[in-house]
Amino acid sequence: MDRRMLLRGLAASAVGLAATAAQAQSDPPGTTPPPRNWDDPTTVIYPDPAFEVFDPRFAKYNAGTTSLERIWTGAVWTEGPVWFGDMHSLLFSDIPNNRILRYDTMTSQTTIFRYPSDYVNGNTRDRQGRLVSCEQGGRRISRTEYDGSVITIADSYQGKKLNSPNGVIVKSDDTIWFTDPTYGIGGDHEGNRAEPELPRNVYRFDPKTNKLSVVVGDFSMPNGLCFSPDEKKLYISDTGILGGPEPKHTLVRVFDVGEDGKLTNDRVFHDFRDDGTYIADDMRVDEDGNLWCAGGWGPPNMNGVRVFAPDGTPIGAIVLPEVAGNLCFGGHHHNRLFIAASKSIYAIDVGTRGTEL
Repeated sequence: MDRRMLLRGLAASAVGLAATAAQAQSDPPGTTPPPRNWDDPTTVIYPDPAFEVFDPRFAKYNAGTTSLERIWTGAVWTEGPVWFGDMHSLLFSDIPNNRILRYDTMTSQTTIFRYPSDYVNGNTRDRQGRLVSCEQGGRRISRTEYDGSVITIADSYQGKKLNSPNGVIVKSDDTIWFTDPTYGIGGDHEGNRAEPELPRNVYRFDPKTNKLSVVVGDFSMPNGLCFSPDEKKLYISDTGILGGPEPKHTLVRVFDVGEDGKLTNDRVFHDFRDDGTYIADDMRVDEDGNLWCAGGWGPPNMNGVRVFAPDGTPIGAIVLPEVAGNLCFGGHHHNRLFIAASKSIYAIDVGTRGTEL
């Protein structure tokens, strides 16, 4: 069974789990913005009610004249947004349609960048500016070379096939870190049905030695990941409630990162069951160390982006009419937040800059 099918049954159980946990908690912050006509700019309200401040620390990120835009719609499930400033473009995945799309910020046109994509999920750039992708169909991490050819970075560990790489990031030392849940092999909607050969691990690939190593292996379903601005911490989300084995986690863990790539001091950064109903998918960090999480799968006011201070406190949100799966910072100053949300791509300028390439 694939992830989209699982959502129908598991979202209900997620609500039940969250409701139980929330009995001893206050209601999660946030409201549902009024409906809007995304094709009519005259319906924009300033300040945008979709930009919500829970904590004074988040107020400075709203310029007042910032509005949320839906810049494209027409996918089945969008994922993997990555900014290519040299092409003034956003690349993103439409996994079930087996394609990577390109949104050109100069023309506002969206075209096919690659088809078939082998069910690419997450994307990032390496330090040389090349596209690095998680191919759920090929069950590999691939890299697009300058001439357009696509090569394999990693597709197996100790002689066994990877499951379906999901999220990927590149550290400043050129090492490639990625998660490997089983969403892409759980059915035929987002990949090719297959039995897993490996646990749901998080990996680190060192291009200097061509060595692939497991950095952590006790996740239910590792999903999104990102480094703190100084790369001394690594955040990893666990979305085991969406089809993983026991325990059914919906949380973000954080680790200290050693110079040798070893992870230590494992702790829970935020358990989303404490907020009511929310599941965090992929994440990014801004220059101030805040964690921006794409997610939802609950009440309408919980769909979109939730932002957490470095101490784990929820400080704000950007509420969307669709569940968000991923996000990235881009634009000239790296202050434009692009959000891949279900069938659409949204964008909003914020008063901080992202740290990823």
